[in-house]
Amino acid sequence: MTSTQASPDTLSALDRPNSYIGKSVPRPNLDRLLQGRGLYVSDIELPRIAHVVFVRSPHAHAKIKGIDASAAKRMPGVIGVVSGEELATVITPWVGVLSHLKGLKSAPQSAIAIDRVCWQGEAVAAVVASSRAQAEDAAELVSVEYEELDAVTDMRSALDPAISVIHASLGDNLAFERNHEAGAVDQAFAESDEVVEAEFVFGRHTGVTLEPRAVVADWNAAEARLTIYQGTQAPHMVQNIAALHLGLKESQVRVVCKDVGGSFGIKVHIYADEMATYALSKLLRRPVKFVADRVESFNTDIHARDHRCKGKIGVKRDGIITAFEIDDLTGIGPYSMYPRTSAIEANQVVNLVGGPYVTKNYRARARVVFQNKNVMCQYRAVGHPIACSVTEGLVDLAAMKIGVDPVEIRRRNLIADDAYPCASPSGLRFEQLSHHAALTKLVAMMEYDALRAEQASLRAKNIHRGIGIASFIEVTNPSAAFYGVGGAKISSQDGVAVRLDAQGSVICQTSITEQGQGSESLTAQIVGSVLGVSMDRVRVILGDTDNTPYGGGTWASRGAGIGGEAALQATKVLRKNILDVAAAILQSIPGELDIVNNAVVNVADGAPRVELSELARIVYFRPDTLPPGIQPELMATRHFVPREYPFAFTNGVQASWLEVDTDTGFVKLLKHWVVEDCGTIINPQLVDEQIRGGVVQGLGAALFEKCVYDERGQLTNANMADYLVPMAGEMPDIDVGHVISPTMESELGAKGAGEAGTAGAAAAVTNAVNDALRPFGTIVTEIPLTPQVILTALGRI
Repeated sequence: MTSTQASPDTLSALDRPNSYIGKSVPRPNLDRLLQGRGLYVSDIELPRIAHVVFVRSPHAHAKIKGIDASAAKRMPGVIGVVSGEELATVITPWVGVLSHLKGLKSAPQSAIAIDRVCWQGEAVAAVVASSRAQAEDAAELVSVEYEELDAVTDMRSALDPAISVIHASLGDNLAFERNHEAGAVDQAFAESDEVVEAEFVFGRHTGVTLEPRAVVADWNAAEARLTIYQGTQAPHMVQNIAALHLGLKESQVRVVCKDVGGSFGIKVHIYADEMATYALSKLLRRPVKFVADRVESFNTDIHARDHRCKGKIGVKRDGIITAFEIDDLTGIGPYSMYPRTSAIEANQVVNLVGGPYVTKNYRARARVVFQNKNVMCQYRAVGHPIACSVTEGLVDLAAMKIGVDPVEIRRRNLIADDAYPCASPSGLRFEQLSHHAALTKLVAMMEYDALRAEQASLRAKNIHRGIGIASFIEVTNPSAAFYGVGGAKISSQDGVAVRLDAQGSVICQTSITEQGQGSESLTAQIVGSVLGVSMDRVRVILGDTDNTPYGGGTWASRGAGIGGEAALQATKVLRKNILDVAAAILQSIPGELDIVNNAVVNVADGAPRVELSELARIVYFRPDTLPPGIQPELMATRHFVPREYPFAFTNGVQASWLEVDTDTGFVKLLKHWVVEDCGTIINPQLVDEQIRGGVVQGLGAALFEKCVYDERGQLTNANMADYLVPMAGEMPDIDVGHVISPTMESELGAKGAGEAGTAGAAAAVTNAVNDALRPFGTIVTEIPLTPQVILTALGRI
C-alpha cells in the first residue's frame, strides 16, 4: 500500500501506539443494528399521528380537469383530502436552478400538482387518515378527471420543433447546454493516424434503497415549530429548504435523522411528496407520516444515467492519444430536481471525460432536455460511470485499432505520478493522483499475463472470456464550487464539537450523517486516536440539527475528508486543553505529558499520572482546587472546508474477468479487481466494503438494471420482479487493493472512497465483454448488456 507519501509530520498527531487510524475496528453501532434495535423513520410513532397516501397520476402528461373526493372523505378514519391548490396556501413552489450552470432553466414545481401532471406518478391529491390502510382505501375512491396530453418520451426528438413543449413558458424542451473546447481539436484529429468513433447508450436506472423514502413531520402549534424526522443525507439542507418554503425561520425547524437504510444519493434530494408532508403537518396541526411503498419508489425516487453519448478519439500509431470529443444527450424528466438540479450529471460527464489521460485537445457538448418521465438527478458517482465508460471504451477501441494491448496504451497515456499538480483539458485541478502505481498494482494482483494466456487457450476451445480494464478519477471532498457558488443553501463545510464528560468519556457531535457507510465509526476512530481514549469511551451524535454543528452532511464522498478533518482539529484543541489542565494539576508542563488509554501519562516513561475521569471530576466539581487564573475548557468545536482545491480527486483502476455464452448471450462474472487511492485510510474494512458495494451497483447497471418506459411514458417494470437488481449469487469475488497519496489540504489526508467502485465497474465489464467478442468482429456500446443486446450484436436475433 505505497505510493507518493505525505511528509513524515503530516499524521504525527495520529501516529501513536494506541491509534485506531488504519485499523479495521468494529463499528460502534453494530450491536444495536444487528439486534434489530435501529430507529428508522417508519418506526416512529407520535401521539395523534396521521398517515398520508398520495393519489398519483396514471398518465405521463395530462391536464387535471377535476377532482371528486367526496366518497373518500366519508371513509372511516379519513382526516382530510387535500388538493395541490389547497396545499399551495401553506407551501410555496420551487425552481431547481443554479446560477453557475449558465442557462439552466426549469419550471416552478409544486408539492402537489395543481393544473397539470407531467409524469406518471406525480401526486394530484393527498389523503390523510388515522392509519395507512384507511388512507389507502380512501385514496382508491378519489376520482380524478384527466385530459391526456401528448407525452415527450424520446430524448432524441425532444428538441424537434414538431414535438410538444412540456412547459410553454420556457419556450422549448432544452433545460441546459454546455459547450467546452480546449486545444486544437480539429488539427489533432487531422494529424492522428487513426480516429475511432462510437455511440454509447446508458440505461436509465435508480438506487433501490433497502429502506424506502420516509418522513414524519410534526408541527407544534404551541411553539410554532416543525420537527421533521427524515432519512436524509443532509439534515441542515432539509432544515433550510423547509423553512424557506413554509415561511419559517430555520430556528423554527428541527430535522432529526436517525438510522437510514441506504441512500446512494437517492435521499440527498428534496422530493415534492416530502415537501407536501411538511406542509400537511402545518396545515392540519398534527404529526403526519409518509412512507413510500416500493411502486412509489420506482416511480418517484430519482432516476439517473439516461444518456446517449457520441464519442471520438484520435491516436497515433505509437499509441499516444491526441484528442477526445463527445456529444452527450440526456433526458431528465419534466423538472430540474431541487435544490441540487438535474444538470449536474451531464456537467460532470463533460468535466470527467478523458480525465486520467494526458491530452490537451478536448471538445465536448452536453444537452439536457425535458421529458415526461420521472425526474433524474444525482445518484452514486454522479456522471462518473458515463464519463468512464465513454473514455475507457474509446481507449480500448483505439488500442484495438492500432493493435496495442489495453494495459500498454494506458501506460503510455496516463498522467505520470510525478506530474502533479496539474489540470485536465476540462479545467479540473489535480493535486496528487497515482494512476501508474494503481495500474501496476492491478496488473500484479490479477496476474494479467497469466489471464491472457488462459484466455487464449480457452478461446481455442470455443470458450469466450474477456478482460476489461478501466482507469478512473473520482470527485470527492467538494468545496463551495459544487453548489454554494450557484446559490444553493447547501453547506460545503462540516463541524464537530467534542467534550469530555464528568466520567472521562468523550461526547462528539458531528454534522456528517450515517446511511450505513460508517460515518459514526470513522469519527470515533479519529477522536479516539487523537485524544488517546478507547473507542468505547467515545459517543458520536449525528443527524440532529438541534444537537450538531451546522454542516453539509454526507454525500459526494465527503464524510471522511471534510467531517473527519473537522473531528481531528476539534479533538486536537480538546487534547491541548486537557493537557494544559493536567499540567496545572500535576505541576508539570504540557510537553512532558501525553494521553494514553484514558489517562494522562508521562511522555518519558509512560507512567500514568491522572485518569481522565479524575481530571474531569476536578474541573467540573472542584475547580476551586486549581491554580488561580485557570478557566479550564473541556470542550472544543472546529469546522473545516477545503479552500485550495475545489475538489480532492481520487483515482483508481478496475478490471473484470468474465465469460460470454455466445449462444445465449448470458454473461458470467468470474472475478473483479479494484485498486483505489483515497488518501489516508481510516478503517480499511469499511473502505473495502464501500468499494465492493459500489462495484455491485456498477455491475447492476452494466448487466441488469434499467427503468423501461413505453412510448406513452408508462414505467413498465416498477417492481422487484421486473426491475432486475444484482443478487449475491450473480456477483464475482471482488479483490480490493490500495495505493496511498494523502491530500495535503488537510492534516488527516483523507479523500473520499464511497463512489470509486461505482465509477469504473460498468466500463470494466463492457470492455471485458467486447474483449470476449473480439473474434466475432463486433462491438457493444450499450448497457445494460442484456442477452438481447449481445445476441443482436452477434447477429443472432
